[in-house]
Amino acid sequence: MLSPVPARPKKEGELVGCGCPSRTMLELLLLRSASSILRTVLPPGGPGCARKLSLNLRNQQGTRRNVKSSFLTDGQTRSKEPLSRALKLLSPEKVKDPQLDSPEEILWTTRTDGRVRLRKDPSCSEVPYTVHQMFCKTLDKYGNLSAMVYKRQGMWERISYFQYYLLSRKVAKGFLKLGLERAHSVAILGFNSPEWFFSAVGTVFAGGIVTGLYTTSSPKACQYIAYDSRANIIVVDTQKQLEKILKIWKNLPHLKAVVTYREPPSKKMPNVYTMEEVMELGNEVPEEALDSIIEAQEPNQCCVLIYTSGTTGNPKGVMLSQDNITWTAHHSSQAGGIRPSEVQQEVVVSYLALSHIAAQFYDLWTGLQWGAQICFAEPDALKGSLLDTLREVEPTAHFGVPRIWEKIMERIQEVVAQSGFIRRKMLLWAMSVTLEQNLTCPNSDLKPFTTRLADYLVLAKVRQALGFAKCQKYFYGGAPMTTESQHFFLGLNIRLLPAYGLSETSGPHFISSTYNYQLYSAGRLVPGCRVKLVNEDSEGIGEICLWGRNIFMGYLNMEDKTREAVDSDGWLHTGDMGRMDANGFLYITGRLKELIITAGGENVPPVPIEDAVKMELPIISFAMLIGDQRKFLSMLLTLKCTLDPDTSDPTDNLTEQAVEFCQRVGSRATTVSEIVDKKDEAVYQAIEEGIQRVNMKAAARPYHIQKWTILKRDFSISGEELGPTMKLKRHTVLEKYKDLIDSLYQGQNK
Repeated sequence: MLSPVPARPKKEGELVGCGCPSRTMLELLLLRSASSILRTVLPPGGPGCARKLSLNLRNQQGTRRNVKSSFLTDGQTRSKEPLSRALKLLSPEKVKDPQLDSPEEILWTTRTDGRVRLRKDPSCSEVPYTVHQMFCKTLDKYGNLSAMVYKRQGMWERISYFQYYLLSRKVAKGFLKLGLERAHSVAILGFNSPEWFFSAVGTVFAGGIVTGLYTTSSPKACQYIAYDSRANIIVVDTQKQLEKILKIWKNLPHLKAVVTYREPPSKKMPNVYTMEEVMELGNEVPEEALDSIIEAQEPNQCCVLIYTSGTTGNPKGVMLSQDNITWTAHHSSQAGGIRPSEVQQEVVVSYLALSHIAAQFYDLWTGLQWGAQICFAEPDALKGSLLDTLREVEPTAHFGVPRIWEKIMERIQEVVAQSGFIRRKMLLWAMSVTLEQNLTCPNSDLKPFTTRLADYLVLAKVRQALGFAKCQKYFYGGAPMTTESQHFFLGLNIRLLPAYGLSETSGPHFISSTYNYQLYSAGRLVPGCRVKLVNEDSEGIGEICLWGRNIFMGYLNMEDKTREAVDSDGWLHTGDMGRMDANGFLYITGRLKELIITAGGENVPPVPIEDAVKMELPIISFAMLIGDQRKFLSMLLTLKCTLDPDTSDPTDNLTEQAVEFCQRVGSRATTVSEIVDKKDEAVYQAIEEGIQRVNMKAAARPYHIQKWTILKRDFSISGEELGPTMKLKRHTVLEKYKDLIDSLYQGQNK
């Protein structure tokens, strides 16, 4: 089991207050190849050798003020000490409010080189600072701690925050050498890794803009984003991803170089470099050249582009400022109970796509803010290896989108179904008494003896088997969580903590914590943020509008879309519908664009009905309600099936849980095709009865599901029904299955 590396005592030759190694040691580190740096912090000979190399700086030990003064009077030393310059760049006079020195009055822009006025709330008036300044603060406090843990050839390796900073600077200088221009992007197309982080932070240091590309994106999708963001450099991790870029390079006028990691190119090609080669090229760029770029940066400038999933058209480039990143990483994560490493170093597994705001916020920026240890999963994490990684590193906090938690639930259910009678009964008993306690007394720390016994004898072992023995915080976001899933995990004594936000809010605007939680809610407002509901109905449900330091700068090159999203007072109109309770918890009821308005004028939010169907029928994987401008409601259903271990695409084989359902209702079917092609009478009858039970609980007849059909294949990313984070793309489903949907309404006789 991996444990955080404790901070070591200051040694001779280190700069007091920062823990920075000496000039000679830094030169040695910086001249090493990237692969060598990734293996060790110290030069050959260990700490003793480092002390001998750093004798020439003994006179510079002392207070932070003395260190800063020596830099100001010694130009040569200054240019050769990136870590020490980091301390200088953190000096109070460098951390300034950009609004004191710049005339920006606008709240949004559509240009990557634009600046905006920050939305400051009097209750949270923290002075804005840049990503580099955030990193400097982290170095000062956590420089010796392990920042990243990753596997190479089956062995775990570590990178300290000092190394992380040095490598990011090397990458930044390498990108400058390759021709990265200010306000142009570096697009990263690869699985989560230290190189992803170096590339992202190095891009920001060099004055560029980080742009993530989903590894599942087609060449056409990559081209759209790379062209829109004016990418000078694209970083890829495998030959497969490199080939995508080679196909579209001729259509990308700003692209100057491609950089590879994990897998080197199969042959030498012009303007294609390995990450090691880029770092070596960076040695040709003087330290002061990079420092001048860093010093010129302001918190209200763009540094990150997050592209929306494009569920309603072309992806939109969400521009996030340095202040968006640093403020949100500090305040939103703090509200979620993420602890600084002085208290306890958080251990986090990075496995979700970093091109999505949730994973990038949680893994990269929050980890950097608080000195967390980020453990990188293997590229096949979502194909089955994630569980192995969780068991090995035992995270203290874990984040997953609802579909990931659902897959974990389904896997547990399959294992339980195959267990012996006594073991199965023990687990069901333990989950039953625990769920009852967590539903009736959700915020009580006083547990009855029976509940404590169930946890000790059964549930603690289940959590340990999942890799959650030391996990204290379980987060989810990105999409609604079904009641079934929430109850299932409550039965395991795993409280899933919701966070609500968008790419346009830089991450969470509402968040929950272990001490600030309400079942079925989306959390409470992050301090310093604001919310209002507009056009409220009689039940207090209205459109959710948000305001705060985390609100994005604007959509790149899309003025009309930006004006639609942000009103004249700077409020972001989310398009989500919700209500607030008396304690300040937010409840999401649906999306304006998803709201079904029937031909009779009834407004029907689809998600509650869809969740009710899945809760009633455990064989159902996806349920999508249809009925906009129609005379009645209908529904598309998919069945739970296993996934191909290589492609993660749905197969024809039913899951254990689905087979068990079939057996219970009198069917011998084990595949989707057996049920759909033969219209298995027992299964169809059971589904119809389940639909009728849902209808009986509906508020009125217009909310009844009148017709339904089962699709031959489950929804998937490859089938384009799901986005990269497995969120349902309703518009795509409507287009793809248009003929089938129309057949349900032939005659409109209901």
